[in-house]
Amino acid sequence: MTEARPVRVLLVDDQPLLRTGFRMVLGGEPDLDVVGEAGDGVEAVDLARRLLPDVVLMDIRMPRMDGVAATRTIVAARLPVRVLILTTFDLDEYVVGALRAGASGFLAKDVPAEDLVTAIRTVAAGEAVVAPRILRRLLDRFAEALPDPDAAPPPNLGLLTEREREVLVQVARGLSNAEIARELQVSEATVKTHVGHVLTKLGLRDRVQAVVLAYESGLVRPRA
Repeated sequence: MTEARPVRVLLVDDQPLLRTGFRMVLGGEPDLDVVGEAGDGVEAVDLARRLLPDVVLMDIRMPRMDGVAATRTIVAARLPVRVLILTTFDLDEYVVGALRAGASGFLAKDVPAEDLVTAIRTVAAGEAVVAPRILRRLLDRFAEALPDPDAAPPPNLGLLTEREREVLVQVARGLSNAEIARELQVSEATVKTHVGHVLTKLGLRDRVQAVVLAYESGLVRPRA
């Protein structure tokens, strides 16, 4: 058997000290390899195209091009690259914009080192990092912009079966596949199949975008 190659990570932050800290954390993990650093969004897009990292660890607020625009450009280029956003809680609107742009998740900049490492591995494996409590708090701020719960749901939700809609609601509430399986009293494999159908039918990249759509469509409402 051949040993799996390390996950290639591109660090993007306009503060060199933070990049150094992240590099030190990731450097201690044998399955993670920091392949480059960028100090702004323009440089991030260029390096993403040239280096094709597995994961871009992306800051939000940077000179020349911010993290939202950089994420949108990388996703639009259809590069085999996934973006994990780093943020502070006072930049909530930027996070929502980054998720809509196609980011695969987001973390707070003061996240514990072990959580950062786990999140990078999760995103590299093709999954999304959903922080449900944070996301609900973000969407609470924009509740007035969400659809009227009594309004007709978007037409594309009509593509889902009743069970798939149930699964989407549970995903939006931040439950894992195992937790959804217990909630709906089905197997975890069945839940995984339903999640896959939801993403395919709605044209979504991952669970993060599914959460955003569930809130934006009014299928799930922020808590009062």
